Amino acid sequence: MSDTIITRREFLQKTTAAALAATVTLPFEMKSENPIKSKVLLIRHQDVIDKRGQINEIVIRQMLDESVTKLLDVKNPTEAWKILVKPTDIVGIKSNVWRYLPTPEEIEINIRRQIINASVKEQNIAIDDRGVLDNPIFQKATVLINMRPFRTHNWSGVGGCIKNYVMFTPKPSDYHSDSCADLGALWNLPIVKGKTRLNILVMLTPQFHCLGPHHFDKEYTWAYNGLLVGHDPVALDSVGLKIIEMKRRLYFKEDLPLRPSAKHIVVAEKKHKIGISDLNKIEIIKLGWMKDALI
Repeated sequence: MSDTIITRREFLQKTTAAALAATVTLPFEMKSENPIKSKVLLIRHQDVIDKRGQINEIVIRQMLDESVTKLLDVKNPTEAWKILVKPTDIVGIKSNVWRYLPTPEEIEINIRRQIINASVKEQNIAIDDRGVLDNPIFQKATVLINMRPFRTHNWSGVGGCIKNYVMFTPKPSDYHSDSCADLGALWNLPIVKGKTRLNILVMLTPQFHCLGPHHFDKEYTWAYNGLLVGHDPVALDSVGLKIIEMKRRLYFKEDLPLRPSAKHIVVAEKKHKIGISDLNKIEIIKLGWMKDALI
Protein backbone atom coordinates (compact mmCIF):
# COMPACT_ATOMS: atom_id res chain seq x y z
CA MET A 1 0.00 0.00 0.00
CA SER A 2 1.50 3.32 -1.07
CA ASP A 3 1.62 6.33 1.25
CA THR A 4 -0.53 9.35 0.41
CA ILE A 5 1.51 12.53 0.22
CA ILE A 6 -0.34 15.75 1.11
CA THR A 7 1.31 19.01 0.14
CA ARG A 8 1.36 21.98 2.50
CA ARG A 9 -1.05 23.82 0.17
CA GLU A 10 -3.52 20.91 0.23
CA PHE A 11 -3.24 20.69 4.01
CA LEU A 12 -4.00 24.39 4.39
CA GLN A 13 -6.95 24.15 2.03
CA LYS A 14 -8.43 21.22 3.95
CA THR A 15 -7.96 22.81 7.36
CA THR A 16 -9.33 26.14 6.14
CA ALA A 17 -12.44 24.47 4.76
CA ALA A 18 -12.94 22.61 8.03
CA ALA A 19 -12.61 25.81 9.99
CA LEU A 20 -15.10 27.56 7.73
CA ALA A 21 -17.56 24.72 8.11
CA ALA A 22 -17.39 25.14 11.85
CA THR A 23 -17.77 28.92 11.89
CA VAL A 24 -20.53 29.48 9.35
CA THR A 25 -22.94 27.20 11.16
CA LEU A 26 -23.65 30.23 13.33
CA PRO A 27 -24.90 33.61 12.10
CA PHE A 28 -22.82 36.71 12.59
CA GLU A 29 -22.97 37.78 16.22
CA MET A 30 -21.11 40.41 18.20
CA LYS A 31 -18.72 38.33 20.30
CA SER A 32 -16.78 41.21 21.84
CA GLU A 33 -16.61 44.97 22.07
CA ASN A 34 -14.03 45.00 19.26
CA PRO A 35 -15.09 42.31 16.75
CA ILE A 36 -13.16 41.58 13.59
CA LYS A 37 -14.29 43.22 10.38
CA SER A 38 -17.40 41.91 8.66
CA LYS A 39 -16.88 40.79 5.07
CA VAL A 40 -19.28 41.94 2.36
CA LEU A 41 -19.02 40.84 -1.27
CA LEU A 42 -20.14 43.36 -3.88
CA ILE A 43 -20.44 41.78 -7.31
CA ARG A 44 -21.72 43.55 -10.43
CA HIS A 45 -22.07 42.67 -14.11
CA GLN A 46 -23.04 45.12 -16.84
CA ASP A 47 -24.92 42.42 -18.80
CA VAL A 48 -27.01 40.90 -16.01
CA ILE A 49 -30.02 42.97 -17.11
CA ASP A 50 -30.83 43.37 -20.80
CA LYS A 51 -32.35 46.36 -22.59
CA ARG A 52 -35.87 45.05 -21.89
CA GLY A 53 -35.16 44.90 -18.18
CA GLN A 54 -34.99 41.10 -18.14
CA ILE A 55 -32.44 39.20 -16.05
CA ASN A 56 -29.85 37.12 -17.90
CA GLU A 57 -30.13 33.72 -16.17
CA ILE A 58 -26.61 32.64 -17.12
CA VAL A 59 -25.01 35.84 -15.84
CA ILE A 60 -26.92 35.88 -12.54
CA ARG A 61 -25.91 32.26 -11.94
CA GLN A 62 -22.28 33.18 -12.57
CA MET A 63 -22.55 36.12 -10.16
CA LEU A 64 -24.07 33.98 -7.41
CA ASP A 65 -21.50 31.23 -7.89
CA GLU A 66 -18.54 33.60 -7.93
CA SER A 67 -19.72 35.50 -4.86
CA VAL A 68 -20.19 32.48 -2.56
CA THR A 69 -16.92 30.96 -3.78
CA LYS A 70 -15.04 34.16 -2.99
CA LEU A 71 -16.86 34.71 0.31
CA LEU A 72 -15.83 31.29 1.61
CA ASP A 73 -12.47 31.26 -0.17
CA VAL A 74 -12.92 27.87 -1.83
CA LYS A 75 -12.43 26.54 -5.35
CA ASN A 76 -16.01 26.21 -6.61
CA PRO A 77 -19.61 26.99 -5.64
CA THR A 78 -20.52 23.39 -4.83
CA GLU A 79 -17.73 23.28 -2.27
CA ALA A 80 -18.98 26.57 -0.83
CA TRP A 81 -22.55 25.34 -0.49
CA LYS A 82 -21.39 22.12 1.17
CA ILE A 83 -19.88 24.37 3.84
CA LEU A 84 -23.07 26.39 4.15
CA VAL A 85 -25.49 23.44 4.35
CA LYS A 86 -25.32 19.75 5.31
CA PRO A 87 -27.32 16.89 3.74
CA THR A 88 -29.30 16.56 6.97
CA ASP A 89 -30.36 20.22 7.03
CA ILE A 90 -33.88 21.54 6.56
CA VAL A 91 -33.53 24.79 4.63
CA GLY A 92 -35.89 27.76 4.48
CA ILE A 93 -35.11 30.31 1.78
CA LYS A 94 -36.62 33.60 2.96
CA SER A 95 -37.60 35.54 -0.13
CA ASN A 96 -39.66 38.71 -0.64
CA VAL A 97 -42.82 38.95 -2.74
CA TRP A 98 -43.49 42.72 -2.80
CA ARG A 99 -45.13 42.95 -6.21
CA TYR A 100 -43.19 45.95 -7.47
CA LEU A 101 -39.73 44.67 -6.61
CA PRO A 102 -39.79 40.97 -5.62
CA THR A 103 -36.84 38.66 -5.18
CA PRO A 104 -36.13 37.56 -8.77
CA GLU A 105 -37.18 34.02 -9.60
CA GLU A 106 -33.85 33.52 -11.37
CA ILE A 107 -32.06 33.96 -8.02
CA GLU A 108 -34.50 31.71 -6.13
CA ILE A 109 -34.06 28.93 -8.70
CA ASN A 110 -30.27 29.12 -8.61
CA ILE A 111 -30.03 29.10 -4.82
CA ARG A 112 -32.39 26.12 -4.60
CA ARG A 113 -30.35 24.30 -7.26
CA GLN A 114 -27.09 24.78 -5.37
CA ILE A 115 -28.62 23.59 -2.10
CA ILE A 116 -29.82 20.43 -3.84
CA ASN A 117 -26.35 20.01 -5.38
CA ALA A 118 -24.99 20.12 -1.83
CA SER A 119 -27.04 16.94 -1.16
CA VAL A 120 -29.93 18.47 0.79
CA LYS A 121 -33.13 16.58 0.01
CA GLU A 122 -35.46 18.54 -2.26
CA GLN A 123 -38.41 17.91 0.06
CA ASN A 124 -36.44 19.60 2.86
CA ILE A 125 -36.19 22.95 1.02
CA ALA A 126 -38.83 25.67 0.79
CA ILE A 127 -38.98 29.22 -0.55
CA ASP A 128 -41.46 31.51 1.18
CA ASP A 129 -42.11 35.03 2.44
CA ARG A 130 -45.45 35.90 4.00
CA GLY A 131 -46.30 32.30 4.80
CA VAL A 132 -43.18 31.36 6.75
CA LEU A 133 -44.94 30.92 10.10
CA ASP A 134 -47.36 28.39 8.60
CA ASN A 135 -44.80 26.64 6.38
CA PRO A 136 -43.75 23.24 7.82
CA ILE A 137 -40.23 23.56 6.38
CA PHE A 138 -39.66 26.94 8.05
CA GLN A 139 -41.18 25.65 11.29
CA LYS A 140 -38.55 22.87 11.36
CA ALA A 141 -35.74 24.71 9.57
CA THR A 142 -32.17 24.22 10.75
CA VAL A 143 -30.83 26.68 8.16
CA LEU A 144 -32.14 29.94 6.72
CA ILE A 145 -30.97 31.71 3.56
CA ASN A 146 -32.10 35.34 3.49
CA MET A 147 -32.49 37.28 0.25
CA ARG A 148 -34.44 40.28 -0.94
CA PRO A 149 -34.17 43.41 -3.13
CA PHE A 150 -33.08 46.63 -1.41
CA ARG A 151 -35.39 49.64 -1.42
CA THR A 152 -36.35 52.76 0.45
CA HIS A 153 -39.22 52.25 2.86
CA ASN A 154 -41.78 54.69 4.22
CA TRP A 155 -41.73 53.23 7.76
CA SER A 156 -38.13 52.09 8.28
CA GLY A 157 -36.10 54.23 5.90
CA VAL A 158 -34.98 51.19 3.94
CA GLY A 159 -36.07 47.59 3.57
CA GLY A 160 -33.14 45.19 3.49
CA CYS A 161 -31.80 42.02 5.04
CA ILE A 162 -32.72 42.96 8.62
CA LYS A 163 -36.31 43.91 7.82
CA ASN A 164 -36.86 40.84 5.64
CA TYR A 165 -37.41 38.77 8.79
CA VAL A 166 -40.46 40.77 9.88
CA MET A 167 -42.69 37.94 8.64
CA PHE A 168 -41.29 35.68 11.36
CA THR A 169 -43.52 37.45 13.88
CA PRO A 170 -47.33 37.07 13.92
CA LYS A 171 -47.65 40.83 14.56
CA PRO A 172 -45.27 42.81 12.32
CA SER A 173 -46.94 46.02 13.49
CA ASP A 174 -45.32 45.49 16.89
CA TYR A 175 -42.04 46.55 15.25
CA HIS A 176 -43.30 49.73 13.56
CA SER A 177 -42.78 52.20 16.39
CA ASP A 178 -39.92 54.72 16.37
CA SER A 179 -39.24 54.24 12.64
CA CYS A 180 -39.01 50.46 13.12
CA ALA A 181 -35.92 50.97 15.29
CA ASP A 182 -36.05 47.50 16.86
CA LEU A 183 -36.22 45.37 13.72
CA GLY A 184 -32.94 43.79 14.83
CA ALA A 185 -34.84 42.07 17.66
CA LEU A 186 -36.45 39.83 15.03
CA TRP A 187 -33.13 38.07 14.60
CA ASN A 188 -33.23 36.86 18.19
CA LEU A 189 -36.63 35.19 17.90
CA PRO A 190 -36.43 31.39 18.50
CA ILE A 191 -37.60 30.56 14.96
CA VAL A 192 -34.69 32.59 13.55
CA LYS A 193 -31.84 32.83 16.06
CA GLY A 194 -28.69 30.97 15.08
CA LYS A 195 -29.96 29.68 11.74
CA THR A 196 -28.98 32.17 9.02
CA ARG A 197 -26.02 30.98 6.94
CA LEU A 198 -26.13 33.49 4.09
CA ASN A 199 -27.66 36.87 3.26
CA ILE A 200 -28.08 38.20 -0.28
CA LEU A 201 -29.11 41.83 -0.71
CA VAL A 202 -30.31 42.14 -4.30
CA MET A 203 -29.06 45.39 -5.85
CA LEU A 204 -30.04 44.76 -9.47
CA THR A 205 -32.56 47.62 -9.70
CA PRO A 206 -32.79 49.11 -6.19
CA GLN A 207 -35.31 51.82 -5.31
CA PHE A 208 -33.66 54.94 -3.88
CA HIS A 209 -36.71 57.11 -3.09
CA CYS A 210 -40.35 56.70 -2.12
CA LEU A 211 -43.25 59.05 -1.47
CA GLY A 212 -45.45 57.06 0.91
CA PRO A 213 -46.49 53.57 2.03
CA HIS A 214 -46.00 50.94 -0.68
CA HIS A 215 -45.05 53.65 -3.18
CA PHE A 216 -43.19 52.56 -6.30
CA ASP A 217 -42.07 54.49 -9.33
CA LYS A 218 -39.49 53.23 -11.86
CA GLU A 219 -38.17 56.79 -11.97
CA TYR A 220 -36.65 56.10 -8.56
CA THR A 221 -34.93 52.86 -9.52
CA TRP A 222 -31.81 52.32 -11.58
CA ALA A 223 -29.83 49.47 -13.11
CA TYR A 224 -27.09 49.06 -10.51
CA ASN A 225 -26.66 45.44 -11.69
CA GLY A 226 -25.28 44.17 -8.41
CA LEU A 227 -25.58 41.79 -5.48
CA LEU A 228 -24.30 42.19 -1.93
CA VAL A 229 -23.47 38.84 -0.32
CA GLY A 230 -22.31 38.01 3.19
CA HIS A 231 -22.98 36.50 6.60
CA ASP A 232 -23.69 39.76 8.46
CA PRO A 233 -27.13 41.26 7.67
CA VAL A 234 -26.28 44.56 9.37
CA ALA A 235 -23.11 45.03 7.32
CA LEU A 236 -24.96 44.28 4.07
CA ASP A 237 -27.68 46.79 4.89
CA SER A 238 -25.06 49.39 5.87
CA VAL A 239 -23.26 49.04 2.54
CA GLY A 240 -26.56 49.09 0.65
CA LEU A 241 -27.63 52.21 2.54
CA LYS A 242 -24.42 54.01 1.59
CA ILE A 243 -24.98 53.20 -2.08
CA ILE A 244 -28.57 54.48 -1.85
CA GLU A 245 -27.40 57.68 -0.16
CA MET A 246 -24.85 58.30 -2.90
CA LYS A 247 -27.46 57.70 -5.61
CA ARG A 248 -29.83 60.15 -3.91
CA ARG A 249 -27.08 62.76 -3.85
CA LEU A 250 -26.49 62.34 -7.58
CA TYR A 251 -30.18 62.38 -8.46
CA PHE A 252 -31.36 65.24 -6.24
CA LYS A 253 -28.12 67.28 -6.56
CA GLU A 254 -27.97 67.60 -2.76
CA ASP A 255 -27.78 65.50 0.39
CA LEU A 256 -31.46 64.68 0.88
CA PRO A 257 -31.81 62.60 4.07
CA LEU A 258 -34.14 59.64 4.11
CA ARG A 259 -37.45 60.30 5.84
CA PRO A 260 -37.59 58.45 8.13
CA SER A 261 -33.96 57.61 8.73
CA ALA A 262 -32.84 53.98 8.64
CA LYS A 263 -31.94 54.07 12.33
CA HIS A 264 -32.73 50.38 12.80
CA ILE A 265 -29.43 49.44 11.14
CA VAL A 266 -27.29 51.07 13.83
CA VAL A 267 -29.67 49.89 16.58
CA ALA A 268 -29.27 46.33 15.27
CA GLU A 269 -25.57 46.57 16.14
CA LYS A 270 -25.62 48.69 19.28
CA LYS A 271 -28.64 47.18 21.01
CA HIS A 272 -29.36 43.80 19.46
CA LYS A 273 -25.75 42.77 18.71
CA ILE A 274 -26.48 41.02 15.43
CA GLY A 275 -23.83 42.62 13.23
CA ILE A 276 -21.65 45.60 12.36
CA SER A 277 -23.02 48.87 10.97
CA ASP A 278 -19.81 50.96 10.92
CA LEU A 279 -18.45 51.05 7.37
CA ASN A 280 -14.94 51.47 8.78
CA LYS A 281 -15.29 47.98 10.27
CA ILE A 282 -16.63 46.37 7.12
CA GLU A 283 -14.36 44.80 4.51
CA ILE A 284 -15.94 45.32 1.09
CA ILE A 285 -14.62 42.93 -1.55
CA LYS A 286 -15.48 44.11 -5.06
CA LEU A 287 -15.87 41.73 -7.99
CA GLY A 288 -16.68 42.41 -11.62
CA TRP A 289 -17.90 45.61 -13.26
CA MET A 290 -17.36 48.61 -10.97
CA LYS A 291 -18.33 51.62 -13.09
CA ASP A 292 -20.40 54.02 -10.94
CA ALA A 293 -20.24 51.61 -8.00
CA LEU A 294 -20.93 54.55 -5.62
CA ILE A 295 -18.87 53.03 -2.82
